Amino acid sequence: MQRRLALGSCVLLTVFGCSDSSGSASSSSGAPGKTRHQPTVYPSLAEALTTVDRTLVPRTPRQSPEAGPNPALVEPLADYLGRGFGEVDPAPGDAYVTRVIDDSTPPAPGPNAKRVVRFVHLSDLQLADDESPTRLGQFDGSGATSSALRPQDAYLCHMANASVRTINALHAKDPIAFTLLGGDNSDSAQTNEVDWVLGILSGADDVECDSGDDDDIVEGPDNDGKDPFKAEGLKMPWKWVTGNHDVLVQGNLQTDEGNREKVLGTEANGGTRRYDDGLAGFVERGDFVVPDPRRALLSRVDLMNKVGGHGDGHGIGPAEKASGTATYTFDVEGTPLRVLVLDTSHENGGSEGVIKQSQVDAVIKPLLDQAKADGRWVILSSHHAASSLGDGTGLGGQLAPDALTTEQWTTFIGTYDNVLFSMVGHSHRHRVVPIKPAAGHAYWEVMTSAIADFPHQFRVVEIFDQDNDWIMLRATAVDISVDGDPIALEGRRRGVVDFTSGWLPKEEAAATDKNVEVWIKKP
Repeated sequence: MQRRLALGSCVLLTVFGCSDSSGSASSSSGAPGKTRHQPTVYPSLAEALTTVDRTLVPRTPRQSPEAGPNPALVEPLADYLGRGFGEVDPAPGDAYVTRVIDDSTPPAPGPNAKRVVRFVHLSDLQLADDESPTRLGQFDGSGATSSALRPQDAYLCHMANASVRTINALHAKDPIAFTLLGGDNSDSAQTNEVDWVLGILSGADDVECDSGDDDDIVEGPDNDGKDPFKAEGLKMPWKWVTGNHDVLVQGNLQTDEGNREKVLGTEANGGTRRYDDGLAGFVERGDFVVPDPRRALLSRVDLMNKVGGHGDGHGIGPAEKASGTATYTFDVEGTPLRVLVLDTSHENGGSEGVIKQSQVDAVIKPLLDQAKADGRWVILSSHHAASSLGDGTGLGGQLAPDALTTEQWTTFIGTYDNVLFSMVGHSHRHRVVPIKPAAGHAYWEVMTSAIADFPHQFRVVEIFDQDNDWIMLRATAVDISVDGDPIALEGRRRGVVDFTSGWLPKEEAAATDKNVEVWIKKP
């Protein structure tokens, strides 16, 4: 029987929110008596379908969480899988829905209408060290604490790699200029998790998302999430965006001295996965964790220097390395577009986003003023949506006295008529909304769902100059392709179970939030 403490109303439930630079990403200690498998090499995908071509629909209707036990636990998961809760069937594609910022009818494109850029928005990978002593798995639930434990945690690296293979297949058919991350790339601010992110996105000969002992959950190679693989890496540049999980323990708790010591230790007080002594992922508390120095927590400055020192820096330069804050711009070559990446994570805890007036005055306003002076159209990019901004006092957080409210932030952005779109993540769902300040300029906010959770999708984003005083953004949702990777397939099955069992607290997106063509007046 699964060994797990009852949840109850413990105050610890409140700690959850909504949600190696050398290229080697191996994280195995090579335990005695275990043979390490050679990394599996997956072939490049010949093609990838978008959700315009075909959708994937769960075979089992979604039930309420009260109808069954937690699917993140070993024995209930096996039962759900055996009853088909993880299966999907192909269904017709989702057509594009046209939306206009002022609710008018868009005019016909002019004679010189053209696509300006094509890029990918890839959000919420949340690559997790599920054996870390800082995990709080025994506080997992079907509501606010649902991110404490996932059935697919051990498989997320393979699912991220499946995302990369899918993006590369789309790129081979129609070039993609860059991939823009959506934040929450790692799950708990750990060094090994960020190493896995860098290895998978940029390519590495040996990625093994394991810690402590060299675990072989299912005996043999290429059949469980701890098995090593070769990551082909994205075939285009990618840009870093910071989320709350990238700077906080499980996205909510500070990387303070206590957690820095705990993550390197042997005692799990909140419940972590065990794979020793025949325990195939049972969640337990106690003094049993195999320590691993590669779990060390990263400060903001540590994180920026690790990312900025890797490859081309992924947008992170000297200023970001010094400040530990990923707020920066980059221009899309050959276009009038400038992307302003905003760091909305709050190192003092809490899952909500924080934008401080001091940040606006010192960094953000000067960057927007410069873009205006340069005649650039601006795309904002942040982990948090405008509606997810707060003052830092969310679950596990501390007050940021000069934090802007949602209204204050959108009113400020509304003074810049060259801000057209804002790309966000965090809430693990597709959503497209017009942001209309009480006074000033309106713009579109485009939220992309998570790779970590069902429906395991990213977006392809295309921006068109319609040569008629209008600009159109086309967003296309894409399922990760698991062709040729049985481990990514198993990860997706487990993610589907999390949804169909009712334990993943979200509803499917409306048609107006999935495949869309949104129009806005040219500045």
